Amino acid sequence: MSTCTQCSLRWHLVVRLVGLQAALLTLFMLATLVALWASGCLVNLEPEDNVVDTLAAAVGRDAQGGLVINATPELARLREATPSLWFTVRDTEGDVLSEGEVPAKFAGVGKALGEVGQARLGWRLGDPPRSGARMKQVETAAGNVQIMTGYGGRVPILSVIWAVLAISVSVMLPVLALMAVATLIATPIVVRRALEGLNAAAAEAELIEISERGARLSLENVPAEVVPLVDAVNDALGRLDEGYERRQRFLMDAAHELRTPIAILTTRLEGLEDGTQKTRLVADAARLANLAEQLLDLQRVDQDRQSFVPVDLVNLGRQVAADLAPLAIAAGFELSFEADAEYLNVSGDPLSLERALTNLVQNAIEHAGRRGAITIRVERSGVVEVVDEGKGIPEEHRRQIFEPFQRLQPRDRGAGLGLTLVSEIVRLHRGSITVLDGPGGGARFRILLPMPQAGLMPG
Repeated sequence: MSTCTQCSLRWHLVVRLVGLQAALLTLFMLATLVALWASGCLVNLEPEDNVVDTLAAAVGRDAQGGLVINATPELARLREATPSLWFTVRDTEGDVLSEGEVPAKFAGVGKALGEVGQARLGWRLGDPPRSGARMKQVETAAGNVQIMTGYGGRVPILSVIWAVLAISVSVMLPVLALMAVATLIATPIVVRRALEGLNAAAAEAELIEISERGARLSLENVPAEVVPLVDAVNDALGRLDEGYERRQRFLMDAAHELRTPIAILTTRLEGLEDGTQKTRLVADAARLANLAEQLLDLQRVDQDRQSFVPVDLVNLGRQVAADLAPLAIAAGFELSFEADAEYLNVSGDPLSLERALTNLVQNAIEHAGRRGAITIRVERSGVVEVVDEGKGIPEEHRRQIFEPFQRLQPRDRGAGLGLTLVSEIVRLHRGSITVLDGPGGGARFRILLPMPQAGLMPG
């Protein structure tokens, strides 16, 4: 999965919203500047400071000490670019040098502003645009002089860039930073609240068990944009339910249909003359009958899991040990039962739990090497164990043995469903089964069943 697809939705929104805000703010500022400029409410961006600097470089004195304007390349270019150029130069002695047509309204201003270091002269905000002036006291080759000049000339591109940057830094960046902080704080809150319904649906999905049919995700409080996704998941759950029901019906019908021909076959085999061949055929027919019964057991347990009753695991384990003791002894084993409590009730199906424990003991009898001891142990924590002293089960095969028709030994005469049935029964009881090493080197099958809460066990 790419890094982009793993990004949080809230950060996608934050980045895009901040970018959108920056773009909108920039467009707004530009539109505002253009509108003010076009309406005459904004002071024109003029190069008067550049004019003052050019004139300051050209000011000097003649042999008699009077003010003169020396010819410089910069002044020549300024005069060429600004035909309407005017200016006045006044020194501290009151000598005045002027050029161009000085507007009458500015003619006597310089003397009145003799003690002022610099000033901009123009119109009030909102008045029709009129000519303005710039006055500044500067140091020149002729000493300190006052230069007053009108607007005119071309604005250098760097001046325009610096002006735009100054506006951005002083106005746009603080506003954008404030908006970004607000977005950073508000977006996660909005997203979290908007997705509460989706989070609830995800929590419901996590609780759906493989055996639970008819489960659907709730659409309550789910955002409208996500409803199609939840609907698609619910449709998929419905299709899975239908497929599961078809599979279960097929297995049950197949198992039922197999019982009759197997029974007929067994009856006919019993009529054969005694011998080795008859014994083998009868054993094979018995395995087929056992396979059909186990398939039916799987379906019955799946259908009857809602009708659980209190089951005493201690009594159940003791009964299985008594029933299978003759078979174990005949196979060369010692079968024992241990419990650390007089009784231990759990909620379940007694026939199914008896079948699961019986299958584990029969599995030990068949695969534990016909020697040693087999122990059924019940613990008050809800643990039921079947321990043998055989060769054990390699760790890499401990999950595989619970798969249908899986055998560790290819010539195993079993149907390959015994442990699968055990696993299904335990799962339907919301328990777990694990395979561990036995204390004597054999296998230890451990079943853990959930204990009922106090006062909730049905009577």
